[in-house]
Amino acid sequence: MTEPAAYLPVLQTGRWFAHLPPDFAQPLLAMAHLRQLAPGEVLFLRGDAPCGLYAVVRGAINISGTGGRADEARAAMLTRLEPPHWFGEISVFDNSARTHDAHAAEASTLLQIPHEPLQAWLTAHPQHWHALALLLTDKLRTAFVAIEELALLPAGQRLARRLVMMAEGYGQWTAEGQSRRVIGISQEQLSLMLAISRQTTNQILKDLEARALVRVHRGEVEILDLAALRATCY
Repeated sequence: MTEPAAYLPVLQTGRWFAHLPPDFAQPLLAMAHLRQLAPGEVLFLRGDAPCGLYAVVRGAINISGTGGRADEARAAMLTRLEPPHWFGEISVFDNSARTHDAHAAEASTLLQIPHEPLQAWLTAHPQHWHALALLLTDKLRTAFVAIEELALLPAGQRLARRLVMMAEGYGQWTAEGQSRRVIGISQEQLSLMLAISRQTTNQILKDLEARALVRVHRGEVEILDLAALRATCY
């Protein structure tokens, strides 16, 4: 049976974990349990009790939410988390219910640091709350950027910027200039993520294809020229 420590090389590709002091990183790994999720399987839902801190080591997790009246509910996809992303830290800090839904986008493996053992360990070692806070503030910076873009940028620039951010792992990798060529996301998911129509999303992607910046496949967007795509964001 695979142990959490087997995924240490994956975790170390992430900027946050790679910069943790050993006296925090090692206990985290020791507390970790492996979670296997099938495509579409629920990890947690909005309102669920805290269940711990998670790291994606294989596959992908979609973070989403719904709003409005039951008969007119609308969905929003906030983000797609791939290795080596950590998430779930909000409930670690405030001990409150989950704020959004988390589903497996595909067959996925997670490391789960259970809530109660983590809380007990941090109570005994309070100096490490600061390191956990850095994970939270990094997400907050990304959220502020997304809010600003929603208010100021046209749909085409927002979509291009989101593709660049996803290709670059939202800045979470340790390696300078690391990026992925293929992003596992559908046009429908992109439209939900950016709060634009499916038709508008399709038109923008067709324009980017015509300029040889991306190639759209079923459930995927292939980045052909990341530098040129980045240039269209401004």
